[in-house]
Amino acid sequence: MISKFIRLLAAGLAVAASTATATAAPQNALQVHRFPEAFRYTHHNDDYTVRVRTPGGVWQDLYEYNVKVDLDKPVKDASMVYFNFDGAVEVAVQKNNGAFSQVAVRPTARGIKPVVKGGVAYFTLNRAENLSVEFDGDRHHNLHLFTHAIRKDMPRPAEGATGMSTGKGETPDFTQPVVYFAPGLHDGEFKLRSNTTVYIDGAAVLKRPLIIDGVENVKVYSDGLFMGASQLQIRNSRNVLIDGPIFVNQPEGTMRCITSQDLEERSIRTIGGGQWSDGLGHFACERVKISDSFIRTSDDCITLYNHRWDIWGNTRDISVRDTTLWADVAHAVMIGIHGNTPTPAHPEAEVLERIRFSNIDILEHDEDDPEYEGAIGIMAGDDNLVRDVTFEDIRVERIEEGKLFNLHIAYTPKYNTSPGRGIENITLRNISYSGLGSPSASVIYGHDASRKVRNIVIDNVTVGGRKLTGPEANLLDIGPHVEGVQFK
Repeated sequence: MISKFIRLLAAGLAVAASTATATAAPQNALQVHRFPEAFRYTHHNDDYTVRVRTPGGVWQDLYEYNVKVDLDKPVKDASMVYFNFDGAVEVAVQKNNGAFSQVAVRPTARGIKPVVKGGVAYFTLNRAENLSVEFDGDRHHNLHLFTHAIRKDMPRPAEGATGMSTGKGETPDFTQPVVYFAPGLHDGEFKLRSNTTVYIDGAAVLKRPLIIDGVENVKVYSDGLFMGASQLQIRNSRNVLIDGPIFVNQPEGTMRCITSQDLEERSIRTIGGGQWSDGLGHFACERVKISDSFIRTSDDCITLYNHRWDIWGNTRDISVRDTTLWADVAHAVMIGIHGNTPTPAHPEAEVLERIRFSNIDILEHDEDDPEYEGAIGIMAGDDNLVRDVTFEDIRVERIEEGKLFNLHIAYTPKYNTSPGRGIENITLRNISYSGLGSPSASVIYGHDASRKVRNIVIDNVTVGGRKLTGPEANLLDIGPHVEGVQFK
């Protein structure tokens, strides 16, 4: 009994010590992930040489992945590196092809100012960040730098594993409650069961998506890559966490979530330059939390829709925060264009409600079709009612072609079988757009006397430093069938 008590006391002291340590500043530590040897020449981009170290430590070289961006022809080749760290790290970026006069790290709001010495840009990170490093304003051949805190619970590779596999990684056992993707390349069908925790090593590369269909209580912790994989699907599932994966060169969207509830999408990093390369797509989902992500796509970055194809249902209780969005083509945010026009088989019109976007950086928006333009878009179609939506603390850096926001009742034969029912109770608060690029005026308009836009609050919204105080040429057009627009 005495020895059991001592063990319990020791365990309690260990927990207390762990709790106390957690409140202290983290020690500097760096974790660099090896790449599959098969990728050495096939997936590398030599535009940059990137090194990283703990302050004053030994520099470690990173593998610079080639990633495709911007579907507007021709598709461009950019670069991506990733690593994990705690505390602080120093980063060195050398541009290998041609001289440069300036270098910027975006989002600009992060306040990171590189110092250039001997043709190399140096900067320090004091917390995990997802960034774009751009030389002379080149956003199409830039360096994406993705980082994450070191995971203490990530399993270690099997004894003898080097992370330099030339072939297929060991196939995980999907019948077990814990699934581990070890270093190396992985191909096959990755269908998950309920009550499963998945770990993806930082040196693991998956060539196919996870399948999360009709399950519950699934957690995915990833330090690794999805390379050229089809979109990860979550369908008819509940209580699902996706934390940390990096998606590059996918042929279509990154993730599609369908009729699922209680989802958390955390630290998703994606670069999509393929056709219909949406980022995080949601159809009739409820209670979704998205945070700490970096979404660069050649279609909409984050979408919230209802009915489409064989999907029916409502969208409710969505939060997106602390995230960077970059739409090379289309919108950073698109809400409401797809829904259910009532029929005898499906008589219920649908609702999208209780939605909040907060602390968001939008680096780019480019849309060629004036009707669909809008870095922030609510376009209610197919008898959808969109209500109780807040956009707050949002910084928009550049609009190549498009609008800051677009709130209207949509009815286009290409996508809709009826106009939306309405848009109401929308707040735009503390939104700043630099004015860079070639924007056109933001718009608000309804469809007819029974399908209106109502109760819009525009609170401290600025364009190039000018605050919106009412309709104004080249800044804001308010069309017909709009009621209750307030400016603060």
